[in-house]
Amino acid sequence: MLSLGARSSTKTQILEGLGLKPQEDEEEQLHRGFRQLLQELGQPRDGFQLSLGSALFTHPVVHIGDAFLSALKTQYLADVFPANFKDPAGAQKQINDYVAKQTQGKIVDLIKNLDSNEIMVMVNYIFFKGKWETSFDPKSTKEQDFHVTRKKVVRVPMMNGEDEYYYLLDRNLSCRVVGVPYQGNATALFVLPSEGKMAQLENRLSEETLRKWFKMFTKRELELYLPKFSIEGSYQLEKVLPRLGISEVFTSHADLSGISNYSNIQVSEMVHDAVVEVDESGTKAAAATGVVFILVPHPSATTTVRSSWSGKPLEGESGMGLLSLF
Repeated sequence: MLSLGARSSTKTQILEGLGLKPQEDEEEQLHRGFRQLLQELGQPRDGFQLSLGSALFTHPVVHIGDAFLSALKTQYLADVFPANFKDPAGAQKQINDYVAKQTQGKIVDLIKNLDSNEIMVMVNYIFFKGKWETSFDPKSTKEQDFHVTRKKVVRVPMMNGEDEYYYLLDRNLSCRVVGVPYQGNATALFVLPSEGKMAQLENRLSEETLRKWFKMFTKRELELYLPKFSIEGSYQLEKVLPRLGISEVFTSHADLSGISNYSNIQVSEMVHDAVVEVDESGTKAAAATGVVFILVPHPSATTTVRSSWSGKPLEGESGMGLLSLF
C-alpha cells in the first residue's frame, strides 16, 4: 500500500524489498494481485472465519491526493474516516477501537502516544477463527515438558488426541509435518524439525515448500501431543525493513509525493502487532500493521547580519506530522 504513494528511489526500494523489479507492469500486477486476493479471502466461508481489511484516518485540514485515495479504495478496498488529530487521545482511541473491533478484541493497543503532529493514520488488519474438525478433550490436557532448546525445558499444558491427521516426513528439510484440519477447507500445519535443524528449516521454508507438502500428505492414525499456547508480539518495522533495503522512506530523502502535494513527508514509525491462540477447540489469530508518517518542517534559512539593522521577527510555517498505518 505504501508504494502507491511513493515515487522515485523511495518506490524502487519498496518494490525491490518485495522482490519486484521497479517496472510499471510489475507494480500493476502487484496491486491487481492483492485486490484479487482480498476479494477471494473476503468471501463468506463455511466452518471458519477470516476477515481482513484496511482503513485510512485523515485530518480534514490535510489534503490527500484523489488518485491515492482512489487507489486505496479500489485496489485495497480500504475505508476512509475523518479523525480529529488536534485531539490526539480521541484520535488514538478512535483508531484503536476500530482495530479492536475488527480483530474481535485481540489487537487492542496498536497505536500509542499520538500527539498533535500526526495528521493521518492508515491501518490494516487480519483476523482468523477456526474450530478443529475433531476437537481435543480438555480432560486429556496435562502439564508436560516442552523442549524449547536442547538445554531449555518448560512445563506447558499439553493437549492430546488420537485421530487421523495429515502427515509427512520431509527428509530434505529434516522435519516431520502434521496437518490438523479445521472445519471447512483449512488446515493448520505443525512442523517438528530434527534436533539442530531449526535454522535450516526456517531458511528454506517457502510457498513452494508448502505446496509440495500438501501434495505429499497422507492421512495416518496418530496419537498427537500438541501444546496449548498463546503467543503475541509487537515489532517496530522501521528497524527491520532497512535490512531488506527499504530505508529511504524513513529519512528526509523520502519521496511520498503521491500521497499529498506536501514535499516533506516521511515515515517515522511502522508497528506490527500479532497474536495466536491455540487451544482444545481451535485457533484464534489476529494481526495489524501501522505506518506512521510525519510531515517534517522545512529547514529555516539562516542569515548572519554583521552591521546595524532594524526589523521584526516573522513567524515561520509550523511543522505538522502525518501518521499512516499499513
